[in-house]
Amino acid sequence: MSDCIFCQIVNRSIEASIVYENDATIAFMDLRQPNPGHVLVMPKKHVATIYELDPDAAGQLMQTTVIVARGIRTIFNPEGLNVWQSNGEAAGQEVFHVHMHILPRYDGDGLMHIYSEPPVRPPRKQLDQWAQQLVKLIQKPR
Repeated sequence: MSDCIFCQIVNRSIEASIVYENDATIAFMDLRQPNPGHVLVMPKKHVATIYELDPDAAGQLMQTTVIVARGIRTIFNPEGLNVWQSNGEAAGQEVFHVHMHILPRYDGDGLMHIYSEPPVRPPRKQLDQWAQQLVKLIQKPR
């Protein structure tokens, strides 16, 4: 897609600081660096969200994510690491080309607090009901 900024990185029509690339994926430094070493990893083929990502592309995306994460660990020596992927505006997705964020973390950096307070735990019966709905949809007989 010519109007996708990430596709423009893939076809080299805009600059990026590329850290890893293979036939299926590319990883580059995010322009925003809340901590040094924040890298984005994405498939080269344009796919807007995880819902459209085929299993092979998903596997390649995760393999590249692991390779880059190990490099980040060696170079930046973080105390921790966040890996995340967002889908849709409600989740904070800004560029609609599926991508993983790899963010080095350090004690007291003040980043990525998922909950403002611990969420309420639903009763086990409710959790089991939701699980069964997903099982019926996802685990189709082979």
